[in-house]
Amino acid sequence: MALHKGPGQSESNDRPLYVNPFYGQTNPVSGMAEAPPKHRLSDGPLPPTTAYQLVHDELMLDGNSRLNLATFVTTWMEPQAGVLMADCRDKNMIDKDEYPRTAELERRCVAMLADLWHAPDPAAAVGCSTTGSSEACMLAGMALKRRWARRNADRYPGARPNLVMGVNVQVCWDKFCNFWEVEARQVPMEGDRFHLDPKAAAELCDENTIGVVGVLGSTFDGSYEPIADLCAALDELQERTGLDVPVHVDGASGAMVAPFLDEDVVWDFRLPRVSSINTSGHKYGLVYPGVGWALWRDKETLPEELVFRVNYLGGDMPTFALNFSRPGAQVVAQYYTFLRLGREGYRAVQQTTRDVARELAGRVEALDDFRLLTRGDELPVFAFTTAPGVTAYDVFDVSRRLRERGWLVPAYTFPPNREDLSVLRVVCRNGFSMDLAELFVDDLSRLLPELRRQPRPSTHDKEAATGFHH
Repeated sequence: MALHKGPGQSESNDRPLYVNPFYGQTNPVSGMAEAPPKHRLSDGPLPPTTAYQLVHDELMLDGNSRLNLATFVTTWMEPQAGVLMADCRDKNMIDKDEYPRTAELERRCVAMLADLWHAPDPAAAVGCSTTGSSEACMLAGMALKRRWARRNADRYPGARPNLVMGVNVQVCWDKFCNFWEVEARQVPMEGDRFHLDPKAAAELCDENTIGVVGVLGSTFDGSYEPIADLCAALDELQERTGLDVPVHVDGASGAMVAPFLDEDVVWDFRLPRVSSINTSGHKYGLVYPGVGWALWRDKETLPEELVFRVNYLGGDMPTFALNFSRPGAQVVAQYYTFLRLGREGYRAVQQTTRDVARELAGRVEALDDFRLLTRGDELPVFAFTTAPGVTAYDVFDVSRRLRERGWLVPAYTFPPNREDLSVLRVVCRNGFSMDLAELFVDDLSRLLPELRRQPRPSTHDKEAATGFHH
């Protein structure tokens, strides 16, 4: 959630909102004598139609979410899902005693994910819904730290815990380390390796390591990290040193892609060292934001002292969450989607999305102005940069010009040790059809002749250019 400051001195007396007389409910001039202020509550109420139109008109300046190729978040669902969400938006997810069927649907979703991710005993796996993967990662990190602290009670809090991860992790892991006072040990990128290296990760581990984070689907380029190789490297470390370091899999996107399209890739609870997994239901789980899921292999991997049992509104309620009140709509929508699609339905949807990503990546490469880093054959995501010899423009110019056509495509610079590399990234989601992909290629092709005629790239401050990548 972004932090926002109040209006500055120059803004405190700025103009109010303009109100079109037609916004009046019956009499076009009734109640329109004074326009409402923007940065303080008005003295009196507005008619609902007027308030709606004022907000609606301002939101027209937002980008079109269906053309947003930066976001992983679901931007299309079936109308029936929207109706169910509207039916449940007034149900507080935390009030499990008052809304027992909503709570039951959450429990079923956890059971379905435990089965999908090959928990040794799906009935023994524990999990919960969250507002998204960021909260799920925080909860998983808390469990890792608490288990480490319990094993090292004779040294903690004197010893400072650390968490090992690739430099490509989503920013929520940096937040976790900051908020919970854990040292972040990050494996840098090297050459054409744009994510964590298992051997390098194992070398960063010591007696204060609470765990290693493996990412199933890097937001930088869409590639899977080699979770099985990571676990093997940590197995070897334990044989040499006795250090038993657990793995958390951040499967924000890939945990809802790999089970359907890459069944031969072993990354989940089939690996004994994997203690917990998270995913975003609102990404390739195909649900509107915001819902995420966190699952632990068994009760032993989630310390009981982290679970609160609250006598709230008439019932005993176990809860493990950073948030408390939130609507049940997204959880219901997740259950609807699981019920609606099943394994074969998910496989068909994700395969179609991957097919679009691969085809689009090939079409972009065929323009000869760009070099692909990935091809959309893991996550339906691909990253590309300008080809060698292209000096008239850079990826930031391309991003800016595509925005003029309504396409939101992020351009950003990679982290250490590849700060020399700036890329564009395209995320293909359900609802981004091959027809839309062809329109994207057409628009990209049209702007290239003008970009080629530039004397030099027009971006002077790359730090100020678009830099979002998650």
